[in-house]
Amino acid sequence: MKSKIPFMYGPYDIRIEEVELPPIKPDEVLIKLKACGICGSDIACYMGQSKEGRYDIAPYTPGHEWAGQAVQVGSAVTSIKPGNKVVGDCLMPCHRCENCKNGLMPSACLNMDEVGFLPNSPGGMGEYMIMNEKFLHVIPDDWDYELGAWVETFNVGYWSVWGNGLNPDASDDCVIIGGGPIGLCAAMTCKASNARVIVIDPIPARRENALNYGADIVIDPSQFEDLEAEIKRLTGGRGASVVIECSGNDKGIASMFDIAAHNARIACVGHSIGRKVPVEIGKVIWKTLKISGSAGTMNWFPRTIQFLSQIKDKYDFAELNTHHFHYLDIKEAFEFASNNKEITRKVMLTFDK
Repeated sequence: MKSKIPFMYGPYDIRIEEVELPPIKPDEVLIKLKACGICGSDIACYMGQSKEGRYDIAPYTPGHEWAGQAVQVGSAVTSIKPGNKVVGDCLMPCHRCENCKNGLMPSACLNMDEVGFLPNSPGGMGEYMIMNEKFLHVIPDDWDYELGAWVETFNVGYWSVWGNGLNPDASDDCVIIGGGPIGLCAAMTCKASNARVIVIDPIPARRENALNYGADIVIDPSQFEDLEAEIKRLTGGRGASVVIECSGNDKGIASMFDIAAHNARIACVGHSIGRKVPVEIGKVIWKTLKISGSAGTMNWFPRTIQFLSQIKDKYDFAELNTHHFHYLDIKEAFEFASNNKEITRKVMLTFDK
C-alpha cells in the first residue's frame, strides 16, 4: 500500500514522497490521518532552532498533534477496532530498559521513540501512519478530528497542573507565563478548579484570546518595569501560589522565582533545553519553592480525554484553529506558521479534499 508522506530533511527542507507501507504487525494499527496541528516545537525544528527533530540522523516525518481513523488492526489488537477515532502518545518508552522498569518518566527511557521527531518513529503529517496499539487511545465518536488533534497539546497543559502535583483550588492565584496553546490548556485546567488565573504574554492577540480560555486577568509584561510588584498588587501582596512557565522565554523563566509566593508550587513546561538562563536561585531556598519539570507524560491520555469531554462545550476549541492547510501544502503551512506567530493560534493540517 502506498502513502504520501512528508519528510523533514533539514531546516526549511520538507519534501513529500510516496512510499510503500510495510504490512502491519500483529500489535499494530494502520491509521488514516484526519487532522494534525503544527506545534511550536515543529516550527523550531523547521527553522533550525531546535535539536529535538533529528534530521541530522536521517529525514523524519513530523507531526505529534494528530487524530485519525483506524482502518486496519493487527491480529493481536484488542482495544481498537476499524473505524475507531484514535489519537496517540508522543513519547513511546520501551518498557524494557532499567529506567522504564524503575518507573521513571518516558523521557528517561534509554530506548525512547518520539512521534514526529525521529527517523524511526511515526509522524502524523502524512496520509497514513502505523503505530503500536499500546500507544493509541480511542476518542468519543461525537468528537470531530480537529478536537482530537488537540488532545496531545491539552495533555501537556493538563499534566503540567495535575501530573506535577500543583493541585490548584479556589484559594489559589495561578499565574501562567505564556499564552500560547500550552498556556491556554493550563489556564483552562486551573479554571476548572475555580482558581483565579492570570496569564502573562507580551502579544496582544494572545492576551485577548486568553480571556476566552480560562484567564481572569491578562498582563503585558513589557508594560511593567517591576512585574513582581504588579503580581503582588493583584494577589494581595502574596504573589502567585501556583506558577506555570509555558513560554520557554528567557525573561519568562527568570521571572518565575520573583513572582512566586512563599511555598508556591512551580511547573516548568516551556522548552529551553540547550540554554543557560540567569535566575536568582536563592529565592527557591528562602521562599521554600516546590519546582517540577514537565517532559512528557505517563499514562495520562485517558484522563486527558475524559477531562476534555467534560469541558469541551465550555470553550470554543474550533476557534483556536485559526488557519487550515491541506497536508500536501505542508511547505506553505510551515512557512505561514513560521512567519505569522503573532496572529496564529493553531495552524491545522487537513487531509480530506
